Amino acid sequence: MSLTLQFVPYTEIEGLSSLGRIRKLLLLVKEDKIVLLEGRLTKEEEAELIKTTMEEIDDTFKGIELHVIYPGEVEGDIFKRFRANVTHILLGNRQGLTIIGPASVVKEIRKDPRKIEFLTRTPAKKRKKRRR
Repeated sequence: MSLTLQFVPYTEIEGLSSLGRIRKLLLLVKEDKIVLLEGRLTKEEEAELIKTTMEEIDDTFKGIELHVIYPGEVEGDIFKRFRANVTHILLGNRQGLTIIGPASVVKEIRKDPRKIEFLTRTPAKKRKKRRR
C-alpha cells in the first residue's frame, strides 16, 4: 500500500467559497490522500468540514483525521510581538499547516515540538475462499 501526501498551497483555495474549499479538500481525502494544506481553515469551515464528512460516511468512506499546526503565542521583546502581529495581519489564514487524512488510512496524528507522527492503519488482508 502506498501513502500519498498532497501539498495544497493556500493560493489554490483562497478564491473558492467556503463550501468550495471543503468540497475540494474532501475530494482529495476521499482519494486516500493525506492533504497538507498551507495555512488553515476558519473555525466555521472546520466545523462544516466535519459536518459534511459525517454526512458522507458509508462503507467505503470512514471519515477524516484533522490536525492544525499553528504558530503559538510569541514571547519575548516588543519587537518580536510586533513582527508576529504584522505577519498575522498580512498573511491571515496562510499561517500554519492543516493536515487532513482519511480515517481508513490515518489512525492518529501526533505532534510534538520537533516532529509530526502519522500512525497509519494496515490494510485488512483479503481472505481466501476455501474450496470444499
